[in-house]
Amino acid sequence: MTAPGRELPDLDALLTGPVPATGPTESEGDPVTGEWTRTRGEGFVIAPLWVGRPLTGVYAPERNAAEEAAEAQLFDVVSELDTRYGPHRQVAMHVPLFRKIAGDPMPALFQALCDEDLLGDLAVWGPVPTGRPDTPTRQLAVSLSQSDGDAPMILCAVVSDQPITELREDG
Repeated sequence: MTAPGRELPDLDALLTGPVPATGPTESEGDPVTGEWTRTRGEGFVIAPLWVGRPLTGVYAPERNAAEEAAEAQLFDVVSELDTRYGPHRQVAMHVPLFRKIAGDPMPALFQALCDEDLLGDLAVWGPVPTGRPDTPTRQLAVSLSQSDGDAPMILCAVVSDQPITELREDG
């Protein structure tokens, strides 16, 4: 679980870190807990920035407070990134969700997001500077998701060397 307040340094490390140029999509987990730690695929990396507490047996008003805290984390990160890189654009995740349900193919990045149950709409910036001479810009996105009602809220980051664009319903 990522400590609160570490989102931006962790995101900066992802932005400047390695992104696989080729290869299959692979998820990684903590060897001790088995918790998801990262997914890498051709041209992208997805990683948690902040993970809330599990909500098993948690009811209102505590559940409402947990959801509000997660939304505040997202708001703070998006606000900071808007200040750094300009206004974000939204990329909806409803088309990838429908494709997942139907078993229809989709780009590897969206398949990976669906496979990890990261179905919250993406706030996307890009191209953004990386400070790396070998890779001067990348696409950056963040999203808030919850795989089911008892699971923790997860604020995740996506770094891609390709544009992150909304999937069309017709193809």
